[in-house]
Parts: sequence; structure tokens; C-alpha cells
Amino acid sequence: MTGVRLPETEAVLAVRRGVRQWVAARGGRGPVVVGLSGGADSLALVAASVVEAGAVTAVVVDHQLQEGSAAVAARAAEQARALGCVEAVVVPVTVGRAGGVEAAARAARYAALAAVRAGRPVLLGHTLDDQAETVLLGLARGSGGRSIQGMAAWNAPWGRPLLGVRRARTVAMCADLGIEPWHDPHNTDPRYTRVRVREEVLPLLEQVLGGGVAQALGRTADQLREDGAVLDALALELVARARDRTPTSTGDRAASAGPFGPDGPGDSGADDNSRATISIEILATAPPALRRRAVRAWLTDLGITGLMNAHLQAIDELVSNWRGQGPVAVGGGTRAQRLVVTRERGTLAVRAQPRI
Repeated sequence: MTGVRLPETEAVLAVRRGVRQWVAARGGRGPVVVGLSGGADSLALVAASVVEAGAVTAVVVDHQLQEGSAAVAARAAEQARALGCVEAVVVPVTVGRAGGVEAAARAARYAALAAVRAGRPVLLGHTLDDQAETVLLGLARGSGGRSIQGMAAWNAPWGRPLLGVRRARTVAMCADLGIEPWHDPHNTDPRYTRVRVREEVLPLLEQVLGGGVAQALGRTADQLREDGAVLDALALELVARARDRTPTSTGDRAASAGPFGPDGPGDSGADDNSRATISIEILATAPPALRRRAVRAWLTDLGITGLMNAHLQAIDELVSNWRGQGPVAVGGGTRAQRLVVTRERGTLAVRAQPRI
């Protein structure tokens, strides 16, 4: 299908410009997947992408959390076809409860999109307003600069072309096209913290500070992300220098046991053992902020994610303020064992311990 002819209204041009700039930054047109909820943001993204990006496949993830969700998903797919998508598919998912409904639905949605993308980038309809909300929520959690870097325009395979576009523009674009978007009741439910930030906090900040708050928060996220990229590169250099690659002695740990003990994950021999230890002497000479970032990178390389600032602070104490304290649990492991970071013989090491 050729899609609708887009009018040259202010809103349409703003959304198209966002997509065009994103496509140009990624090297030009090509087939893409667009995650479509049926809301104004994703519908506007679909319409602009058909014109600016190339062959578009719309994927509607039906979370099956609300009565009538199948009908909502089918209608969104129909709208996508009318807008000129080469394909529009509905993917039903089962949402678990781990981490709360919001987090579980997000995990199910991203997994579904990843499963059907077939090597293509996946475009998501996050706007500047979403970015501002994310930065504010990260700031409130107080978990460091990484949490207020917001969302990246490109974090393979996820693309976000509308991070410079206000939500009001996508709503206006749908009106200009004569498209009726779906209004998710969750997006106005004050039981969700993000909704209260959207409906109460950001408007108040705009009023008190005289406008421009969302744009300022977006610029802050961009600047922090650029700074973070430099620090991440320096942290990886520190990890490379600090890895303990000395031969394992009999009295220390068995090289054949793997980095997490005889039954833990990553059981692949001496090379993994060297990856699971890191020199305290090298770490101790680095600035604290870089040291903590290096520890995070080291643990991420070992498959340990979801680290909180409290984890990193406690591990840093093993390096910089050693008082004989015990190991720091970092999550993961098996039902019988937990993973910990411990100080042993001049190194930090990841080990598996029996759960008590």
C-alpha cells in the first residue's frame, strides 16, 4: 500500500523531521519495525516512518491485561495498514508479575518485538515528554548520573526518533490525519508514579520555571549520556588493567571450578576464573566514581546485571575501606546458591555461596 498523503501541517512536519534526522544519522533508509500501541505517539511514528524510513512493519503487542485488548490491537493493526505499512502483525503475550505489572509488561513487550524484528531496527514512539519524565524519575531515585541519562535515540536494536518531539505534536498529527488514537486508561491512572509526574509534576515545573522544562531535561540527558560514554570507555580500560590473570594456586581456588564454584554459572575453566577476579591494588588507585563504574562493567561482563547503587557502594567499601566485612550479595546464581563479591588475596572475586 502507498499510505495516506501527509498534509504539510506544523505537527506533521515536526514528526517527519524527527524521523528523517534519525534515519539520516543511521545511514539512510531501510526496512524497520515500529512498535505500535495504537496511541497517538506510535501512530504518528508509523505514518512518518512510512514516508521517511522505508518499508515499515508495524508490530502490535497485545498484553492481554485489559478486557477488549484484542480488539484494540486489531484496530491498531488495521490503522497501520491504512497508513501504508507493508505488514502489520499482532503478537499476544502473557505478562508475568516479576517486578510489578508495569515492569513485567515492558519486559514482555520488548521480548516480543525482539523475537519478530528479523535483524531490523525497532522504532519506538517515545517523545520528549517521555524523556523528561524518565529523567525526573531517575533524579528522584538518587541512583547516580546513569539513572538520569534518559533514553538514547539509538541503543541497538531500539530506535527512538521522536525524543526531540513534544507529545502535543503527535496528538495534533493524528488529528491532522483524521486518525482516532487509542487512549490507554493506564496513562491517566494516578496510581502510577509516572502518570502523576506527567499530569502534576511537569506542568507545575513548567508553570513555576516559566516553560522549557521538558527541553532542558532532554538536554541534560543528552549531555550526561555523552559524558557517560567517555567514562564508560575509561572504565573498560581500568577493568582491562585490573583483571587478575595470575596463575591460580592450589591454596586459593581451583582453576577447573570456573568463576562461581563447581556448580555455579559460567563453569568454563581457568580463563573464566581470571575474568571473575580483579586487582584491588589497581582499583584503589582510581578515582571512586571511575572505580565504581569499572566494577559495574566487570560484573556486567560476567552476566551480573540489575545492580543498585547500594551494591556498588558496598563493593567499593571492600576496596577503599576494608574493615574485615563480609561478601556483598549481587543477585543471580541458582536456587541453591547466590552470587557474592568478596575480597580475597588482593582481589575482588565473584563466588557462589550456598543460600541459607
